Amino acid sequence: MIEENAFNRFSLPSIWGTGKRAAADGSKFEIYENNLHSEYHIRYGGYGGIAYHHVSDKYIALFTHFITCGVWEAVYILDGLLKNLSDIQPDTLYADTQGQSGPVFAISYLLGIKLMPRIRNWKDLSFLRPSADSTYKFIDQLFKDVVNWNLIQLHWYDMMRVVLSIKAGKVMPSTLLRKLSSYSRKNRLYQAFLELGKVVRTMFLLEYISNAKMRSEITAITNIVEKYHHFLDWVFFGKDGVITENDPIEQEKRLKYLDLVASAVVLQNTVDMSLAIQTLTAQGYPVNHRFVAALSPYLTGHIKRYGDYVVNLQNIPQPFEAAISLPSEIFEI
Repeated sequence: MIEENAFNRFSLPSIWGTGKRAAADGSKFEIYENNLHSEYHIRYGGYGGIAYHHVSDKYIALFTHFITCGVWEAVYILDGLLKNLSDIQPDTLYADTQGQSGPVFAISYLLGIKLMPRIRNWKDLSFLRPSADSTYKFIDQLFKDVVNWNLIQLHWYDMMRVVLSIKAGKVMPSTLLRKLSSYSRKNRLYQAFLELGKVVRTMFLLEYISNAKMRSEITAITNIVEKYHHFLDWVFFGKDGVITENDPIEQEKRLKYLDLVASAVVLQNTVDMSLAIQTLTAQGYPVNHRFVAALSPYLTGHIKRYGDYVVNLQNIPQPFEAAISLPSEIFEI
């Protein structure tokens, strides 16, 4: 959290993003076969676990959760925002197909979080009509069911109680979703969340298929978290990228430490780039907004990864306050 807050003081990240958007996605890490978290991953092959990252549109990681390969990632997508205690507080969340489900759409909507997933095979999902007599020219064949408003109304009070409990920190969304989905066919509250989620998802999909700019935005933000995964692969060079601990708590710690190192590199890169931009503008070189917006703090070519690590506890690092601000003309679009 300290790194994220220090990073957020700089002017440069505000050119990359607003901080109100974040992307969530999982990346497989290899672990030994015989432990509680280890599962065989069908798509990637091999045994491992999933590091589920929430990364801001400013490129800094906000939260990481280590989950099993077989779990649907959407179960944990809201936990990352609620557990994020940094100064960067997103209210719009981007993801891929695994980052969404009917109940997650409902809970995120009631929490005031806008869910923006990049959904594969969206034609196979149920579009709901508000009433049986509602028809739509050209796209009517997409609508396969009718909203059960009575079910939503009947359980509205209970759904709001659940959401207030989540906001108060009494229960995590993942705990609720796992518990309700275990008896999904019999649990009427789960069915109510599912129905409301289908309504919210229908509205999202209608905008998604009709708005090319929105689709491009979703792709751009989700690409940030994928770039972060590649960056972590570069940072995690020890033990061939294998998490060797078998204790789930220690595995989680290893990922937290990895994020800490990655955040430190991102922070230092931001300091160095800010100072370089200040120097260029002071020397009269034109540095515009479009050029700076295309930069990324995931630079690695200048880092001596396998070099000597000299720790001098008597050496006091130089303050980075001088690098926080950038010339005002760079912010002109």
